[in-house]
Amino acid sequence: MNNKEFEKILNKRIESIKATLSKKGDEYSGNSKDRFYNFKRAAQITGESPEQALWGMALKHLVSVIDIIEKINGKKEYPSDNLLNEKFGDLINYIVLLEAMIKENKVKQN
Repeated sequence: MNNKEFEKILNKRIESIKATLSKKGDEYSGNSKDRFYNFKRAAQITGESPEQALWGMALKHLVSVIDIIEKINGKKEYPSDNLLNEKFGDLINYIVLLEAMIKENKVKQN
């Protein structure tokens, strides 16, 4: 892959991250306007930290990516571009959310 092709993929992913996290931020924060409301609520239910709850939800997306890799290695079965965009996007978005949550908590600790 040349740099121009890679830059196209990168820019499309960055646009997708921004669009998805902006849309979902409003959807999942509810009336509280806390972007991490769902993770904090899940943590209350499970007795975990919000970071652990978020990571537990992210694992579902990681499993999907692992399944894609295994299908490629085993059957040489390649997913559609739509499926790749969805699964990789979901995992990347959860990583971004986890980073933001950790940084938020770090600021609160200081």
